[in-house]
Amino acid sequence: MARRLLERGVRFVQLFNGGSFGSPRINWDGHENMKENHDTQAATMDRPVAALIKDLKDRGMLDDTLVVWSTEFGRSPVTQGIGATGRDHHPKAFTCFLAGAGVKGGHHHGATDDVGYGVAEDEVTIPDFHATILHLLGIDHEKLTYYHNGVNRRLTDVHGHVIRGILS
Repeated sequence: MARRLLERGVRFVQLFNGGSFGSPRINWDGHENMKENHDTQAATMDRPVAALIKDLKDRGMLDDTLVVWSTEFGRSPVTQGIGATGRDHHPKAFTCFLAGAGVKGGHHHGATDDVGYGVAEDEVTIPDFHATILHLLGIDHEKLTYYHNGVNRRLTDVHGHVIRGILS
C-alpha cells in the first residue's frame, strides 16, 4: 500500500508497527520477556520492510524515496521486569535506519561500547539525524526556521550536522 500511495504522488507516507498495550504486549515496548516480544514484533516487520525497499528499488523509485525506520529510544543493555527478562527504555544508544534517496546502501554508522550502554564511536544526536533527513529531502536545516515565543527557532535547534559519512 505504501508503494502504491507513492506511485500516486503522495509525498509522505507514515507506517506504524506495534499494537496496543496489555499482557502480553503487542508492541515493541519489551519491559517483560523481551526476546519473545521482539521476536514476535520483528516477524511482523522483517519481510514487509525488506519487500517495500526491494519493490521501490525494482521500480526505480528508491533513488528518490527516503525510507526512515526510527524510534525514540532503544532498550537498556540490562534486564528488568518479571523474571528479569525485560528491558527498560534506553535513549543513549539505539538503532535507526535510512534507505534510498542518497543514502549509502549496506553502510552502518557508529558503534556502542561493549555492553551497548553508550556510544563508542561516531555519535549521532537526534538533531544530527533530523538534519540528515532534511538534507536528503532537499531542505537546509539551518534555514528552516519558525517563530515561537518571540524567537526564530529551527527543528534541529542550534545543533545538528548532516551525517556526511552515510551519503552516497
